[in-house]
Amino acid sequence: MSGPTVRAMTPGDCERVGEIRVRGWQWAYRGLVARSYLDGLDPAEDVERRRTMLAEAAPGVVNLVSADAAGTVTGWVCHGPYREGDTTTADAEVYALYVDPERAGTGIGRALLETSLSHCAAAGYPRALLWVLKGNTRARRFYTSAGFHADGTEEPFEVNGTAVPEVRYRRELTG
Repeated sequence: MSGPTVRAMTPGDCERVGEIRVRGWQWAYRGLVARSYLDGLDPAEDVERRRTMLAEAAPGVVNLVSADAAGTVTGWVCHGPYREGDTTTADAEVYALYVDPERAGTGIGRALLETSLSHCAAAGYPRALLWVLKGNTRARRFYTSAGFHADGTEEPFEVNGTAVPEVRYRRELTG
């Protein structure tokens, strides 16, 4: 059995990506983010945000999706220049990575991440950084197993008016 196909995201993928992103938040962040907030997330609203973000993507921002043999989108990753306030740096940032929760642990996330990092390395980024909720031990293990390490930087991430701590991870891409 072969792994998923990873390809560039198209406008036609936005509906499925919005669904995966919302279901991913509800699954991964249960117990870390207020349940009322998670239960109130609407995939249809997220679809419109995905369409806008895809159409208006800044230079260097790349959206990739994974698809199974039947062509069903199973995950999404987005990367681009690392954001430092209102500017960007020479590093890459993995902005988001979500897999259909029903397919978690099947290698889809790894395929998306490795393809994304290959794109980043080919674009000349020396390292990739990403932010993960401090309490999301599953994601932290995943990124550690993919060669990332926490670099000691933490920041609050605000969700519905509540600060949720995030930890920054990094991985060298060159050298």
